[in-house]
Amino acid sequence: MIGIIGAMGIEIRALADLLEDKKSKTFSGVEYMSGKIYGKDVVLAVCGIGKVFAAICAQTMILKYNPDVIINTGVAGTLSDKLSIGDIAIADSVVQHDMDTSPLGDPVGLLSGINIVKIPADKDTVTKIESCVKETGANYEIGTIASGDQFLASNDVKTRIVKNFGAIAGEMEGGAIGHVCYVNNKPFCVLRAISDCADGSGAENYMEFLSHAAENATMIMARFIKEY
Repeated sequence: MIGIIGAMGIEIRALADLLEDKKSKTFSGVEYMSGKIYGKDVVLAVCGIGKVFAAICAQTMILKYNPDVIINTGVAGTLSDKLSIGDIAIADSVVQHDMDTSPLGDPVGLLSGINIVKIPADKDTVTKIESCVKETGANYEIGTIASGDQFLASNDVKTRIVKNFGAIAGEMEGGAIGHVCYVNNKPFCVLRAISDCADGSGAENYMEFLSHAAENATMIMARFIKEY
């Protein structure tokens, strides 16, 4: 079974429309939609925005559905000069850029308890998603995706995240989902389409770009499911 989590309905809706033999259950206020897409077992969920909602959703999905892999899909702000609106970021690792116990002597981003900064995504899943992206002809980059409970709209914050982590994109859920998957020994990956520049420029057009970016990510996820 493939588990797919998005923060917003627009990031999951088109995939939900493809579900056959759909069943729905709600846990902790989150609806989990399971069924088949292209003959493959899939469970979808819209977790809500932010790391806590994302973690609750991922843990519940693992406990209730035990998917073979979890993909976090949706949109992100670019932190790379190689990625523009509509382009694709694929995580080979995730970080939580707002995790900071450095006053205690720790590296910025260190996750206490598991004692790492960058959580590695599943290499095989990264390769499969990359293949699907290549088939679409979309411009893409593979690298670290940074998560935090903050909509990135400041060039100073953007610069700090890139300096600390070398991240290529920033969003609000992938790092938490990766954290949950890591402690559960569950393969995961994050796929994000670029919706904004993460520096505040063009923020007034975010909703317009959001729709276009989400469509790009959905198209790739549908292809991934078909070929998985």
